Amino acid sequence: MRVLLTGGCGFIGANFVRHVLAQREDLELVNLDALTYAGNPANLADLADHPRYRFIKGDVADRVAAAEAVRGCQAVVHMAAESHVDRSIEGPAEFIRTNVVGTQVLLDAARDAGVSRFVLVSTDEVYGSLGPTGYFTETTPLAPSSPYSASKAAADLLALAYHHTFGFPAIVTRCSNNYGPYQFPEKLIPLFITNADANRPLPLYGDGRNVRDWIHVEDHVRGLLAVLDRGRPGEVYNIGGGNERTNLEITQTILAALGKPASLITFVADRLGHDRRYAIDATKTRGELGWRPTIDFKEGVAATVRWYLEHRTWWEEIKSGAYRDYYERMYGDRLRRAPADRT
Repeated sequence: MRVLLTGGCGFIGANFVRHVLAQREDLELVNLDALTYAGNPANLADLADHPRYRFIKGDVADRVAAAEAVRGCQAVVHMAAESHVDRSIEGPAEFIRTNVVGTQVLLDAARDAGVSRFVLVSTDEVYGSLGPTGYFTETTPLAPSSPYSASKAAADLLALAYHHTFGFPAIVTRCSNNYGPYQFPEKLIPLFITNADANRPLPLYGDGRNVRDWIHVEDHVRGLLAVLDRGRPGEVYNIGGGNERTNLEITQTILAALGKPASLITFVADRLGHDRRYAIDATKTRGELGWRPTIDFKEGVAATVRWYLEHRTWWEEIKSGAYRDYYERMYGDRLRRAPADRT
């Protein structure tokens, strides 16, 4: 089966490509990626000539590019998205264009091509913020809190509406926070690993007590393939790791793995509208599809730390130029205004 993957040069996409080409000889991949700031061709450079892989540079919001990419494909895994909450607060328009308009354009192209499966990769952030107890299920009402999560909720609803209206074989997955190799170092874990490695401050939002459910990207990829293989069109499937940790706990774990002092932790002004807690109930995915996470969190984080230490050239090249400008916009004033004794 030939599968169109969108956003395959990003973090989750690159891990998806690597897993499929190594483990699934029954699948061919066409990778449509616009190569924006987080789409890094170096993530897959060693696979460029693989016989079951083809790369197309193009934008999902471009009707011509989307139609060309999906031609001859039997399925779509759509993960191309603007995905960083802070960037969505700074500039929401690009999130609407890519995540909403891009999804609609791709849905039309896939419908015209007659694909048999369309998996939309979404996020638990569409559910909003949880209280201190309870879990997100697939029937939890959507209550997005940021321009990013609102744009993803809109994409989810579009895909499900295409199923309801046209009988289109759309399936939505909603996953918890991912970690692992090739993650762009604006996200918490790679940002803090790379900063700590260089003995730079770790800018921790608010009181550090915001809770996220973490899953290794490899377990997420296996969950996506289970949905692609066995998921029911018109359904939503939650994918979660069952590893609730505060951001402070994550930070302390990283420092311990690197042998770095707690004095690097710098509490800074909180993100606007920062959701307090996310936690996924993946009972449906486990029961219907026979999937479950397999990577122990402590071992997964240790392996991730090692990967970044062994691939300094990869992230040092990223953390230059435009990245430095972004980092200054996000954290410069926060770090300068941070109290000296909140460690």
